[in-house]
Amino acid sequence: MNPDSTPKAVGRDYPSGRLAAALTTAFDHEDPDVRASARARAEAWTRVVEGMGDGTLTIGSRTPVQGLPAWVTPEVVHGGFATGAAAAGGPLRPHEEDLATRHGLPAERRAVHAHLLTDEGLAELDALLDSGDYTIDLPEQGALLTVAWLLRVGQTAAALRVLAAVEPFADRLCLTPRPAPRQDTPAGTVFRDTVDDVRHPLGERAHRTDAATNRPKAQQEALAVWNPFADRVLAHWLETVADGRVDARRRGNWLGRARTLLEEYTRLAAEHTLCTKHRKPRENLAILLTALREAAEGTGPSPRLRGLLQHAVDAMVRKRGVPGSDRHTAVRREQAEHAARPTHDVLSRVLLDRLASLPGGSGITDTDAVLRPTTAAEGVPGAWPIPAPLRAIIARASAGTPDELVERGVIPSAEVLASVVPALTAEAETAAVADPALSRLLRAHHRAFRNRRSLLLLNLRHQVREHELPWIRETHGYRTRGNARAAAVRDLLPQLGTTLLTRFPGTLVPNPMVSALNGLARGVEGAPPFLEELAADIFMGRFSPKFLRAAAMAAELTDGSLYARYYGIDGAEVLVAAEEERTTTRRSSTPFADLCRRRAGDSRFGVAGNGMVIEQAQILTTHNLAALVSVGARPRHGWAEAARRAYTVAEAAVERLPRVALPLGHVKNAAFAWRQCLFFLSRCPEGEQREILGWMEERLDGRPLLTRERLTPVLGGLRQVLEYGALVEWDPRSARRFLGWSSGGHWILGQRS
Repeated sequence: MNPDSTPKAVGRDYPSGRLAAALTTAFDHEDPDVRASARARAEAWTRVVEGMGDGTLTIGSRTPVQGLPAWVTPEVVHGGFATGAAAAGGPLRPHEEDLATRHGLPAERRAVHAHLLTDEGLAELDALLDSGDYTIDLPEQGALLTVAWLLRVGQTAAALRVLAAVEPFADRLCLTPRPAPRQDTPAGTVFRDTVDDVRHPLGERAHRTDAATNRPKAQQEALAVWNPFADRVLAHWLETVADGRVDARRRGNWLGRARTLLEEYTRLAAEHTLCTKHRKPRENLAILLTALREAAEGTGPSPRLRGLLQHAVDAMVRKRGVPGSDRHTAVRREQAEHAARPTHDVLSRVLLDRLASLPGGSGITDTDAVLRPTTAAEGVPGAWPIPAPLRAIIARASAGTPDELVERGVIPSAEVLASVVPALTAEAETAAVADPALSRLLRAHHRAFRNRRSLLLLNLRHQVREHELPWIRETHGYRTRGNARAAAVRDLLPQLGTTLLTRFPGTLVPNPMVSALNGLARGVEGAPPFLEELAADIFMGRFSPKFLRAAAMAAELTDGSLYARYYGIDGAEVLVAAEEERTTTRRSSTPFADLCRRRAGDSRFGVAGNGMVIEQAQILTTHNLAALVSVGARPRHGWAEAARRAYTVAEAAVERLPRVALPLGHVKNAAFAWRQCLFFLSRCPEGEQREILGWMEERLDGRPLLTRERLTPVLGGLRQVLEYGALVEWDPRSARRFLGWSSGGHWILGQRS
């Protein structure tokens, strides 16, 4: 029995749960910033729940918001749920307010829109097109710039078509670019954050007055002010020591000098208020001062205070030595050097000054210059290095190739890598455009479009694509150098694939990266399809045609390999399904879905059953690994090292299982990494495969007992394939095929499977 083709609807359970969680955090969390963020999330989830209830939201549709066409960028929260708001809507942005003020316009979007269509307004847009001094944060902000460009090249009809599409929303959406210095970064370079992005956290640190900021200042005050003063008070009491007993004698003008010290303390306490340790009655300095005060007043110290005084003096001498001694001098010299070190708020202001001349919308091409030691000219005595926490903030804006940023730790994951790829794909996309102004506009637009968050979609619908936007559609005829784009894509695809295979083996290609790769591959002859990771909870029981194309390509690449033998893949069976799919008229399922369902075995309906079917699709397609190989991607350190690294990812995920509250996700991640390990291993000669398996077994001997128990049958299954050519699970204790999904509990967790 196959799932029917009745469109599924998304229920309100998930958004209601997210709303409840956000409200709990908004009321209960001790951090006010976290509470404020949770309140914003709660407001967004409230709009989702209410919109689903009153029918103004249709979750799962390409047009989820009633009254908004597909090209409008929706506000999207976790899981792909539209909130009902347009991302380009809301109050006027500062640049819109500035434009209205400069031209004496009402503070209304419709008025700003109308002005930009006058001769004066179009001249402003033309100037921006020529200078490139603008930024597009959301795709809609490129609409009027495109209109201006179409008019300047004589395409009035095309400009009018764009205006007809956008003008009904001119009072609701920001359709104007944000003026900003032109962004010119070297070709092939990307950055994670802009200069403006890093200015914000630096500014917070430069002006913070909370306890976290005052703590280092209090430490500096203690080292620079109170420790030297405590030494003088201690030395004063040491003058009274005889036969080891404090206050045994008082010579000369001892009491007069004691009163001078007390007066100095009063002044210091009034001027230096950050450090409060000296005010605590049980602290050594407080005891010395209390005893000094009673001595100066002629009333003591009392016998009890005399005992405390003796203990305090002995403890201070024992800890650092007598003031003036070599040991004591060395300690105080080191502390004085520490006290002279500028605090983070001071250094943050130095960094902000250094960033002032850099364009806010770009990355930092020379981070070494920004992170150089301080100078006296910057108001900081001495050449102090920039501390690690501030260096990390600056590093996020450093510009470089993806590999360089991964090497520096700026890009720690494939997900973060996906976030910087739009800059590279924009270069490739605009390689076919001869006009420099249009090329700049399309690059800026492409970056903005790639930041558009994906919607939750049902029934095999696809996300809105860039060429569907009315203003972008009208520019297609001006991409005249098609061969240039194809050449740029053929260069970029293997570069990105090589970075993924080299830097993140054992990690699935994230969906944003898949979207970017598919966008690049569009229109390039021979380019393979790249596959998104499907969500098991909304799986419709069918796969789009590109899954079978990917499976057929993978079958040819892996036929007879270690990978195919381990997973029991019959390449001929896949090719038969491909032929059937070309001729089938069924809508409830497809031959490829049927094949995956048969391979999944006990795939009862429900999330787990869906997950088992999806996993088989990932196995048959290699989930983008074969596609990356087909475009020329190779791990720079070789297939064997990629297999080792992927195995360590799988092993680490298994090792975490006893310590995590929700282990099933880690089981799936471990199975993903193991699958990629096997693919990489399949690219190695047989002798190298055996050598790597031996390395895995030797490595496993040193792991914790639970890890050894869980992975021993996994490695046993691999050895069985190497020795006998196939995996037969006749004894689960010695050899098992490692899959991530199970409909009846997972054996690796000790559950019934």
